[in-house]
Amino acid sequence: MTDIKLERPQVSLASIAPLLPVLAVACALLAAWFGWSGWQQYQDATRRDGVQQSRDAVVQAIGTTLAAERTRLEQQLENPVLRAAIGSGDFARAGALLADGWPGASDGVVLAPALDSAYAALPEGGFGRLSVLEDALASDAPVAHVVDTAAGPKLALAAPVRLQEGGEVAAVALVNLALERITGAVTNATLPGGTYLAVRQGGYNVVERGDAGLSGGAEVLAKPVTGAGLRVAAAVPDVAGGPFGLAATGCLVAAAVLALLAALALVAWRAPHLLTRRAGAQAEAEDGVPFPTLAEATDESPAKTEQVPMSDAVAAPATNATATGPVSIDRGIFRAYDIRGVVGRDLSPQVAELIGQAIGSLMQDKGLEDIVVGRDGRLSGPDMAGGLVTGLRKAGRNVIDIGLAPTPLVYFGAYQLQAGSCVSVTGSHNPPDYNGFKIVVGGETLSGDAITDLYARIADDRLHTAPSPGRLEQRTIDDDYIQRVASDIQIDRPLKVVVDAGNGVAGELGPKVLAAIGAEVVPLYCDIDGTFPNHHPDPSEPHNLADLIQMVQHLDADLGVAFDGDGDRLGVVTRDGHNIFPDRLLMLFAADVLERNPGAQIIFDVKCTGRLPGHVLRHGGSPLMWKTGHSLIKAKMRETGAELAGEMSGHFFFGERWYGFDDGIYSAARLLEILAAQPGRPSDVLDALPDGVATPEIKVDAPDGNPHAFVERFVANAAFADARLSTIDGLRVDWADGWGLVRASNTTPVLVMRFDADNNEAMARIKAAFREQLLALRPDLDLPF
Repeated sequence: MTDIKLERPQVSLASIAPLLPVLAVACALLAAWFGWSGWQQYQDATRRDGVQQSRDAVVQAIGTTLAAERTRLEQQLENPVLRAAIGSGDFARAGALLADGWPGASDGVVLAPALDSAYAALPEGGFGRLSVLEDALASDAPVAHVVDTAAGPKLALAAPVRLQEGGEVAAVALVNLALERITGAVTNATLPGGTYLAVRQGGYNVVERGDAGLSGGAEVLAKPVTGAGLRVAAAVPDVAGGPFGLAATGCLVAAAVLALLAALALVAWRAPHLLTRRAGAQAEAEDGVPFPTLAEATDESPAKTEQVPMSDAVAAPATNATATGPVSIDRGIFRAYDIRGVVGRDLSPQVAELIGQAIGSLMQDKGLEDIVVGRDGRLSGPDMAGGLVTGLRKAGRNVIDIGLAPTPLVYFGAYQLQAGSCVSVTGSHNPPDYNGFKIVVGGETLSGDAITDLYARIADDRLHTAPSPGRLEQRTIDDDYIQRVASDIQIDRPLKVVVDAGNGVAGELGPKVLAAIGAEVVPLYCDIDGTFPNHHPDPSEPHNLADLIQMVQHLDADLGVAFDGDGDRLGVVTRDGHNIFPDRLLMLFAADVLERNPGAQIIFDVKCTGRLPGHVLRHGGSPLMWKTGHSLIKAKMRETGAELAGEMSGHFFFGERWYGFDDGIYSAARLLEILAAQPGRPSDVLDALPDGVATPEIKVDAPDGNPHAFVERFVANAAFADARLSTIDGLRVDWADGWGLVRASNTTPVLVMRFDADNNEAMARIKAAFREQLLALRPDLDLPF
């Protein structure tokens, strides 16, 4: 039997030697990368600790100062002479005494609790001054606000006054103090280099220090001042996370290990005898075959190696990532009408960049190059818009950035600048921590499958990357919009209108437009503030209109109008305090449009009153009920050529004389045009519109968080006698004397319900019928009717 001898594989050290300097350099470079990242993270932590300590010190200093000033105000109000003046009704004398002997105090006033004189002095008297007076009465305690005065910003202190303990409020007092009372704490703070610190009230920077370029992200480290509407915001430069997610310590340890490996590789290359088993001698292998020294090995010819066929490589799925690692995107933010989510949880600049690149990729497929971008007043707006623009340009699209802009202005920009495509970065009427994107590509508002296709492009890595980025251009088109509206509308007589923007982005443009068409405008909460400090910017919720109603009545104005957070919805109240629901406003708009366009199609959504179709028919129009959703309504308008459409939420779409997109500002101008052309009070015209008994939208948490599944079951199982059923959007049930609706919200996990009837008896019957059917399907539903 022949012996088989197994030979030891021969390792050619000659093949290793040339790799040693390459290995040394690679390890050195990696060590430098890890070391630099670790050092940057260490510096970031040190800066962050330093700026947080400065922030806390400023918060404490301002809090202490305000507490002392409040105490001084209370002491001033204990002056017997001042109290006697209040008791006798001599408020002017009391106001003069308020600042007496108080260093730095000025402009003391004492007013009756009704504040009639303060309201009468508007707008010259200042809304900030009025706001702090109202806040003091509402809080029943001393309060402090920063307000604008003729002499510049001041710190205003106000407090209610009682002449007897436990008695009624007899007056409210206010005094102005120099702003240095609070700004000095920031001026004197120790601030690490390259950081940022600011005192803020709402969206207004009272004072700021450091790198202003960091201001957009300063809310992350913001801390409120107790007992005041102030907060101290702080920021440090963004530092990318370490390689593979390592923190500072991990990076520094990795850098040390890599540096050691680089040194060992270099030593081995410079001293080759260290690679042999015995320096200067040959070592015998176990089978007697000597291992060559490195010097001997370099004389050998390279051994022939057998070529082993490799299997086909499996490509790893491409991962969209930034320098800091993969970006996770929640599919749930891609809604029926737009993209919307919570900043910091669902949305980030990196997510916005991917969305921008997906939109740009869709435009590439359609051969579209230019797109307009604008944003609302939310604090996250600059970061979200910045990420979006980066992604659009990455896909080779040319971006026209119009900056801070209501959504209708962004839509207008797509026409005015002949781009045909636009994105409004807005959270609409949602809470301050939300943001999102309303998207138009090639004149079509994206919705449904077109929205989810953007997610699919990102998930499947079907994103177009251009050889070079698209152009970026900044433009301002406010004046173009104002001129376009004013050239179309000039009212026949001046109307006094109070405009409540809810601190949304329409607060600047809306009043300018209405003034340009001839109205006398009184702004209310029109300073743009992404924290929405006064009330939520949603005019479809009646409680958000309470301040507007009060202001209209105080000023004896003709009417009040309200916009939502991005200005594409309209709410209206009368001098008599009546909230005119949007479906009734649509009746007024329809009658006006049909005078010039007999037979025109008028579209309304399933939540509108059952009296609307008859009203349209009586005025010679063609009513059409359709699904709720601004993008769905616009698509139906294009399909049918409708001249007008409207939704119960306050979206109005004018095809006649306008562009067909939803525009709360233009709708307000059209409303004033109609009211000014008719004799009598606007309140009487609005109150004369057909009316009955109606509920606002009723929102009920959906079982299991899935409204669509519940509505499908409800449609399949519900049985209503002697009624006409419509399943266009949910289930609407119409009787001769009223109707009810249950539909699934496409934006939140709730059921949306509304009921409308000719009288209270019919309303009670309809509600009871729906309650019975709903509870039969799900007995644990919490129904508030």
